Amino acid sequence: MTRRRRPTIHDVAAAAGVSRGTVSRYLNGGHHVSPGSAKAIQRAVLETGYVVNQHARSLVTSRSHSVAFILAEPQERLFEDPNFNVLLHGTTQALAEHDIMLLLTIAGSVEDRRRVSRYVTSGHVGGAMLVSSHSGDPLIGELLARDVPVVTIGRPLGHEHSIPYVAVDDREGARQLTLHLKERGRTRLATITGPLDTSGGVDRLAGFRDIAGPAAPVVEGDYTLAGGRNAMARLLELDPSIDAVFVGSDLMASGALIALREAGRRVPEDVAVGGFDDSLVALSTEPELTSIRQPWTQLSRELVRLLLSAIDGAAPSAVTIPTELIIRQST
Repeated sequence: MTRRRRPTIHDVAAAAGVSRGTVSRYLNGGHHVSPGSAKAIQRAVLETGYVVNQHARSLVTSRSHSVAFILAEPQERLFEDPNFNVLLHGTTQALAEHDIMLLLTIAGSVEDRRRVSRYVTSGHVGGAMLVSSHSGDPLIGELLARDVPVVTIGRPLGHEHSIPYVAVDDREGARQLTLHLKERGRTRLATITGPLDTSGGVDRLAGFRDIAGPAAPVVEGDYTLAGGRNAMARLLELDPSIDAVFVGSDLMASGALIALREAGRRVPEDVAVGGFDDSLVALSTEPELTSIRQPWTQLSRELVRLLLSAIDGAAPSAVTIPTELIIRQST
């Protein structure tokens, strides 16, 4: 005698014509479920004979009330780079509107990534926000393999069609700032990029080259103050005649200003400097930085919206947000 298969939540979702996530929310209190969907799920439960597994239900309940914020950088970057704190604050506020907690995790080393992967894939959270992801990072594949809903801030290189993401238009932002430098009469342009295994590093370099051309000097940085300082010193070695630099982040641009002062170069008289982010760093330098503004509040809200959609079972989608050129004294 063949034993009949027990109906699952997937069967209920198919019968009701809604997503698995909608059924899950209905079974765990009905939060954010429309009256029409609730009635359809009630009928589907009766039709399929579905019986709630109490152990699974408790697991789903715990997952639905928290998500992980995974920073794929060393811990010190959280305190050095103000962008991470702004994004952490914005996503926490946006999730609070849905009564969902945000858990901060750091995945800056191989062992850190292993611990974070074990925790996130063990059902402790309902989904994950991956921040500052690098191409080739196995963490993305591990999350996808275990069906953990995940979104990224920035284009996830190599996974653009399998993971929802929110990004600013990095290439166009870099084009705007580089064009601004040329319009100010600068002719010897150079750039300090972000890491070239990140979408920001790749796309901002592409935007710079769109305007400055392929022969302009390029040095790769690491989004840190020290990295910007060292990269600027290297650029001056490569081409002492540089009269303008587009730097891939405000923090690196702050380091570049230090290197220029050490080399006896005035900003902007001798060398114009532009950054990217329009963070608090841009207002704390001397002179204040011209920069490309990222709309962090909008980025945070879109990140949360896409994650909740992914938890609901929606297909991956991407949101690209325009940037804005903010002109200050450094150019």
